[in-house]
Amino acid sequence: MSISPKLIGLAVVLCAAAGAVSAADTQPVQTVKDTYPGLATDSLPYARLKDLPAGVILESGGVKITPNDLNERIREAPKEFWPQLKRNLFFVLEGVAAQAFLSYEAVQNKDAASASDKDAIQAYLARVTGDLTVSDDEIKSYYDKNKDTMGGAAFDQVKDQLKQFLLDQKRMEATKVYVVGIGQRYEIDVNKAWVAKQYAAAMNNPVDKVRKSGKPTIVDFGADGCQPCELMVPILASLTNDYAGKANVLFVHVRKEPVLAARYGIDVIPVQAFFDKDGKEVFRHTGFYPKDQIVAKLAEMGAK
Repeated sequence: MSISPKLIGLAVVLCAAAGAVSAADTQPVQTVKDTYPGLATDSLPYARLKDLPAGVILESGGVKITPNDLNERIREAPKEFWPQLKRNLFFVLEGVAAQAFLSYEAVQNKDAASASDKDAIQAYLARVTGDLTVSDDEIKSYYDKNKDTMGGAAFDQVKDQLKQFLLDQKRMEATKVYVVGIGQRYEIDVNKAWVAKQYAAAMNNPVDKVRKSGKPTIVDFGADGCQPCELMVPILASLTNDYAGKANVLFVHVRKEPVLAARYGIDVIPVQAFFDKDGKEVFRHTGFYPKDQIVAKLAEMGAK
């Protein structure tokens, strides 16, 4: 895929050149984020909904993404996950688009050299997030909150591992923010008829269904064989009973639903995501979460 995206003004971070924006481009346009909340989770929340030529799903300058590009990406995944990916084609599109635009930026900023696209992008993002640090206070705070999952290890025994873990978490979060900003650095158009179809398919999943129920919701993303995940099992069972009719309590097994987990940005487990009665995510916690703290959070959201 040739990479020559259409830049917005001089807003491209670290890039050397930018094109002018015409008067027509300053007029209000429909974006994916505003028209289909919750659909874009990666690189395309700010993409504009437009009528595009037949067979073109995304366009930005010389960049064009077609259904065949998405099919090629799907075929790279294990076959058992193809049905999930086909139900989440917008998610697949975001991954293809992110690779295209980040590859372009890596080339512009001399991170490509002779490396593969994947290696060049990793090197580029490592440089973008390279100044992040973790303080001793942050490490100690995390240890204190998650001591029950440390297997009895003293703080000094796990300090170095926790430091690396927290640094990796910060880098992942900074990377997410940077990737989401792609649509603010480039003029990206997506096929509005195609997006409308994908929205209906993507929202047909357990998480988005409970988010639309009109009740506060907690979703726990976890899996078998994970100690803090297993500690959450009796808590979730108790919460399900306590909040029947008042709030939704949902568990998502990330190994069985990897695409849904990826759409919600789950990089480690367990994660507890809280959504208000309007379906807006208002809080997220990573790791074991005691019942009393969950109850307090749900009370803040109006569930008692």
